[in-house]
Amino acid sequence: MTESMTITRTRRDTTEEPRPNPPNEPAGPEGPGEEGTLRRRLGALRELIGLSRTRLAEADLAEAGRLLDEAAARGKLPRAYTVVAIAGATGTGKSTLFNALAGAQLSETGVRRPTTATAVSCAWEAGREQNPDGLLERLGVPPRARRRAHVLDPGLRGLVLLDLPDYDSVDVSHREQVDRLLGLVDAVIWVVDPEKYADTLLHERYLRAFAGHADVSLIVLNQIDRLPTDAVDAVLDDLRRLLDERGVALGEHGEPGAGVLAVSALTGDGVAELRQTVGELAASRTAATRRLSADVDGVARRLGPKYVADGSEAPAGLTPHAREEFEDRLAAAVGAAAAGQAAERGWLRRADRACGTPWAQLLRRLAARQAERRGEPPALAAQRLRAAGTRTVATAVVEQAVRQLADEATEGLPEPWSRAVKDAARRGAERLPDDLERALERQSTEPLPKPRWWSVAAIGQAVLLAVQLLGVSWVVAAVAGQPVVSRWLPLALLLCGSFGGPLLAWACRISARGPARSYGQQEEWRLRRLAADRGHSQVLEPVAAELMRYREVRERFVVVASPTGGVELPSLASLSALSPAAPTVRDPR
Repeated sequence: MTESMTITRTRRDTTEEPRPNPPNEPAGPEGPGEEGTLRRRLGALRELIGLSRTRLAEADLAEAGRLLDEAAARGKLPRAYTVVAIAGATGTGKSTLFNALAGAQLSETGVRRPTTATAVSCAWEAGREQNPDGLLERLGVPPRARRRAHVLDPGLRGLVLLDLPDYDSVDVSHREQVDRLLGLVDAVIWVVDPEKYADTLLHERYLRAFAGHADVSLIVLNQIDRLPTDAVDAVLDDLRRLLDERGVALGEHGEPGAGVLAVSALTGDGVAELRQTVGELAASRTAATRRLSADVDGVARRLGPKYVADGSEAPAGLTPHAREEFEDRLAAAVGAAAAGQAAERGWLRRADRACGTPWAQLLRRLAARQAERRGEPPALAAQRLRAAGTRTVATAVVEQAVRQLADEATEGLPEPWSRAVKDAARRGAERLPDDLERALERQSTEPLPKPRWWSVAAIGQAVLLAVQLLGVSWVVAAVAGQPVVSRWLPLALLLCGSFGGPLLAWACRISARGPARSYGQQEEWRLRRLAADRGHSQVLEPVAAELMRYREVRERFVVVASPTGGVELPSLASLSALSPAAPTVRDPR
């Protein structure tokens, strides 16, 4: 007997709950732990399917759904029974081996092919209160093909042995029956003979597919009585080589894997060793758990590319850098920087009008009237000065910003989840330009602030104009020969009024630069904030929601794919990397 199939006896389970161990039968250290691990993995798989239904194709999840159904059905049946199927090609002597293990002529044998048309079962009762009828109903074994062991071998207690039809039968229904039962049994004995042990159909279609189930598989070389004694080892070595090439782990040197035995069902050589190995497999009552665990491993391997892209590192998701770049591009789309500069220039123009000389203001009015008389459109200075006026959003810039954000957010994501994130970003990109336009239209139209010192400067300009006019009047009176108080006083008043007004306007212009720059920065920041808020609600939040869903399914997939059902996720990014964050607009002040 190979070391791989040596199984420690565990405490016997009932359908409802485990009962105390019988005397001299210690509980195995792995049995209950394996069942708990399997329950965690199946629970995670069920949640994984629920979270993935709207993101993956139904065909991708069909196998996982069938596995959950099979696991639920097997869980309702007694664990005290272990179903072991004997599978083989035509003429390999599997029915003869079935009879040898049963100790009676239960399955028909002969030279007519195919001999076995339907599965035949032989059951060794596990106890009076439990019977294998539920298992056999699930397997679809008809009552006429059900047998009870004639020899009550305590070593085979709880074993249900199945003799399957030939997997290479010319009858299609036989092959379909074999494929169906192989997906339901707890363990398989693959029977080969010296002539067909290297059969391509066996190795490529069945053994390669069952490579992950090596721990609940036995490969039996039957009919060794047809070989010379010294040729048996050579054939076994060649069989092990073929199995190793197909990726079937062999249980040698204490490692888990499939056992390889040589028997002769006709002469009885090796049958006792095979019976003991199968009996220990049934006594452990862990074959069903290990079979389902192997099925979960297979499902996890096939679903792996749907949940984990190249490499084991989790994607970075929405990094702060990606969010900042996105908000910068949206700010450019609404013209935040240009609006800030326009607001700064408008502030300076208003300061010039409020603090400038009356003569300069008169010239501006005359120039505007002349432009109107020439048919030119009226100046829209007042509207241009309002930074909250209507602006056209650059749709192409918005779309480019969303595409680049989606590309960065989906880096390292598997294809289905990358597609889901990009679809969410695309839907947001369709609505975002109109939303930005409406937000710009709803901006406040409150009057722009007017500093008090502008009024003081305007009064000063009025005083200087009065001084200038007084000086001109006195100069004219002096020229006309009218007596004046002093000859130099009118000239001094004229010079003071003429040069004082422009000098005061220049000083006010210099003083207005600081407030104008601050006002422009505030206007730019306000527009950046407006664009960031709309971008956050329309794009960032949907994208982050998809990334959060991916994080959840990745966590559950890690549990499903872990042989121990582990929940440690050292390779996953932190929650903050995949979760939405408030807009990170930087205040330019």
